[in-house]
Amino acid sequence: MARDGRCARAVVATLVTLSAVLLAPIPPVAAAVPSFGVGVPSYGFAPSSSGAVLPSDAAGVPSRGAAPSSSGFGVRSPGPALPSSGAGVPSYRPALPSYGDSPPAPSGHGPRDRPRHGPGQDTRQSISQDTRHGISRGPRHRGSYAVAVRLASLSPAVLRRPDGELTLSGTVVNTSRHRVTGARVGVRTGPVALGTRSGLALTAGRTALARADGEEIPHHTHRLPSLPPGAARDFRLRVPVADLRLGGAGAYGLTVHVARADGAVLGLTRTFLPVYPEGTAFEPLRTAVLWPVTGTPHMEALTLRTPGSVRPVFRDDALAAEFAEGGRLRRLVETGARQPVTWMVDPDLVAQARAMADGYRVARTPGATDPRHTTAGRGGRAAADWLAALKRAVRGRDVIALPYADPDLASLARAGDGAEALAGLLRRASRAGKDVVDRELRVDARADVAWPAGGAVDAGIAAYAERLGLETVLASGDGVRRSSGALLTAGATDDGAATLGARLTALTHDTTIASLLARSRPGTGAAGAPGRLGLRQRLLAESLTAVRELPYAPRALVVVPPRRMSAGAARALAEAVSEGRKAGWLEPSRLEVAAQDPEPGQLRDTTGYPVALRASELPARTLAAVARDERRLRTLSKVLSDPRGTTASAHAAMARALSTSWRGDPAGARSYRRGVSRYLSASIDSVRLVPKSTVTVAGQSATIPVTVDNGLQQDLTGVELRVSSSRPERLDAVDRAVGVRASRAVSRTVRVRVRAHANGPVRLTARLHTSADGKPWGRPITFTAEVRSVPSGAVAFVAGGVGLIALAATFRLRRARARGGGAPGVRG
Repeated sequence: MARDGRCARAVVATLVTLSAVLLAPIPPVAAAVPSFGVGVPSYGFAPSSSGAVLPSDAAGVPSRGAAPSSSGFGVRSPGPALPSSGAGVPSYRPALPSYGDSPPAPSGHGPRDRPRHGPGQDTRQSISQDTRHGISRGPRHRGSYAVAVRLASLSPAVLRRPDGELTLSGTVVNTSRHRVTGARVGVRTGPVALGTRSGLALTAGRTALARADGEEIPHHTHRLPSLPPGAARDFRLRVPVADLRLGGAGAYGLTVHVARADGAVLGLTRTFLPVYPEGTAFEPLRTAVLWPVTGTPHMEALTLRTPGSVRPVFRDDALAAEFAEGGRLRRLVETGARQPVTWMVDPDLVAQARAMADGYRVARTPGATDPRHTTAGRGGRAAADWLAALKRAVRGRDVIALPYADPDLASLARAGDGAEALAGLLRRASRAGKDVVDRELRVDARADVAWPAGGAVDAGIAAYAERLGLETVLASGDGVRRSSGALLTAGATDDGAATLGARLTALTHDTTIASLLARSRPGTGAAGAPGRLGLRQRLLAESLTAVRELPYAPRALVVVPPRRMSAGAARALAEAVSEGRKAGWLEPSRLEVAAQDPEPGQLRDTTGYPVALRASELPARTLAAVARDERRLRTLSKVLSDPRGTTASAHAAMARALSTSWRGDPAGARSYRRGVSRYLSASIDSVRLVPKSTVTVAGQSATIPVTVDNGLQQDLTGVELRVSSSRPERLDAVDRAVGVRASRAVSRTVRVRVRAHANGPVRLTARLHTSADGKPWGRPITFTAEVRSVPSGAVAFVAGGVGLIALAATFRLRRARARGGGAPGVRG
């Protein structure tokens, strides 16, 4: 019995302890992870808030010869202790209703000992007390903040020396409906460097303060004036590095918060503070950064031909703004210039820029089929300037020419019966695309790199990439496995290459950085400064933490930004790479170096393809329609006098309809693809026979006129006219086929010889056929021929009758003369 009682009490005690642990604030995982900054100069010991001494990053792994140093980043004077429980715990949650100064505390209690309202308690008493003291009411939701804190600048971006100052500036905005008074802006730094990249994500996602955020740095705050609702106030803080109480190399959490005098938090923002002391001897992370220059297609297959030129037609003039000063593509080129990056260029974007620079038209309605219903484009100068800037930026750098129009390889791999036809289309377009890039940019671009959406690769995608003649595929690594079955991305950061069969190599890239660049779209102006700053510091923290995972092992990092990287994200990435290089933990590398020494690998099957990516693929009906249009284009080219220009324009438009850029824009993809189909339909229908009703055939032989209308913008050849009769015993065609030639945009009358055998109506059918293979072209026309000729027997009968009449007349004349033979003056 006693034993059972002891067991019961032990169970109860365990449950109570477990509940206390679960309800207590949970510090981030990284706070308990030992630091890996080994072999760097020692920067002293950083005392924790509870008085315990936390070792700096100076023990545990053999040093590589860096001499210890007694100087450090300084020790911050310990403030009030942070006990794990009991009274006096600082408020690390959003403030309750009051946004102003707290009323004086009762005797014997400090401001942090004021009672808090529990979940089931009534807050009316507190609100009334606040009102009596002239304090505004605040939000009722515990998770909301009264103010927004926007950090616009942080300098330096990386701390290298223990002396100097850290300067921060930004703006505080009152987002509540109440006045905020008696608030201050303060700074906190984490007590230890974050040891894992997952710890960075946990810290960035935390919305409330925790022990891992450290204490407010005393004597370095900014007092805010009274803030009415909607008001904004700038702040600026200068904190000596010695007061930050930082340890060795690593990324530290940095929190800028707004709090009241009683410690209640009204708002906060987070970022990261990389520390890389001079003399740190970590192995630099070989970093290959790819710089994509891609966009959404705008040029159509339609062209306007004049006697001296051919003007392409664009769906809209949106590219003019992107090429102009301040546009996304212009800023992307300007930011990437002079950076150690590998340029990934879509040849179609270069072709569109060249077309605009040479003169172009803009359709009044996207997808229109009449080139006359267009206006002159206004972005020619901007496109020419952008091309010149891109040419200067890529000088001396590695350039990759993507497959033409950056096709969606995953969608094409599942195209079914039309996959081979589309592969042929893309191979031809890509060969022409490399020539465009080489010619316009004066480079010898590499053209063997595949870039599937999201970096997701399966066996089908790999096979299709090989079918296109590509040899390297950029892969996220989620489905690329070593021969032993281990993920290439498992463990510490190390992007590398894996062979997939005899001809294809997969090069893995960092998915975390790619995701950060895709999600963050800060502006380029002053309003986007907080977003750019946060992204820059996060990228620096990611790369430095990756180095600290294995500080003395040579490893590689491959950065592949999203296709439509924003100009603000590009600027943040360039600054992060530059700061990491200057500090010494990043070392620029070329893509071909990263792809060296590949390991044997294998791919997952198609069942493991990410569901979200599959949902955004181009639908099968779109791919089937493009394959059908490719067949119709082959037919159209047979009747043109100069098919090269038309087929090149249409093939390029079909490749654009398969672009990866249409992911996320299904309406735009449908509109563009239908525009290409309408163009081909209009081109084919513009060569037609003009309808007729009835013709009359008088005589045994005749010619029947048939009018051919050529609405194309070039001469018509390679087509012939054939006429068939419903009653060949009454009327048939002498000419089995009559060749047709017509100048552009004119009608031509063709005469077909016929032979009549009997009178009566005959139904005739006229139809055009291609001369090369005799296949029907367009719709036939049917009309009636009224035969009114005389048969050959009737002609003989009439001739005989006429002869008899002539003989009778002669006989009667002679008899009359004989009877009157004695007439005067006349001799017999």
